[in-house]
Amino acid sequence: MEGRPRDVHLFGGHLRLWAPFLEPARADHYLHRFWRDLSWSRHYVRIAGRRLPCPRLSAWYGVDGARYAYSGQTYEPLPLTPLLGHMLAEVEEAAGRSFNSVLANAYRDGADSMGWHSDDEPELGERPVIASVSLGATRRFRMRHRRRRSEPAALELDHGSLLVMEGDTQANWQHTVPKTRRAVGLRLNLTFRWIEGPRA
Repeated sequence: MEGRPRDVHLFGGHLRLWAPFLEPARADHYLHRFWRDLSWSRHYVRIAGRRLPCPRLSAWYGVDGARYAYSGQTYEPLPLTPLLGHMLAEVEEAAGRSFNSVLANAYRDGADSMGWHSDDEPELGERPVIASVSLGATRRFRMRHRRRRSEPAALELDHGSLLVMEGDTQANWQHTVPKTRRAVGLRLNLTFRWIEGPRA
């Protein structure tokens, strides 16, 4: 793990950013292996009663019982691969928290994106801690407060960085990875979280 984190204090939220978290050679290795080896698929979301494809690829991994439900879909976890388990241990050490699952997203180019949302599903519990590792192309991570029009925030998440969102961040803030017209390459994002359970 490289360096110390930078604290980013928000109104009703708190972030810690390691940039870098992984040295370049290790970040390159993770990027290549995860893109090659993870079981990527296109997930679907339900918006206004319509089932629509997500504008990215995803994969859900975790321990038995770490089911994750969002946007009208429930996902059963695939078993953690040895390399995912290794990264999970590194992230736990940095964040000082335990995690039992990881949602991996692949943004193949600037047309792939993530819409505005908060990671506040019931199975994440109160005041969830979300630890997000970025690999590959740099993308802009934007945040907005749910009730205040002021104090927007934006971070450039670089190759090998780690962002930890904690405290009341999910209760008070939404985040997005918007589309971009810039020529950008592949970006993988691995978000580690604790799923309460097991759930029926």
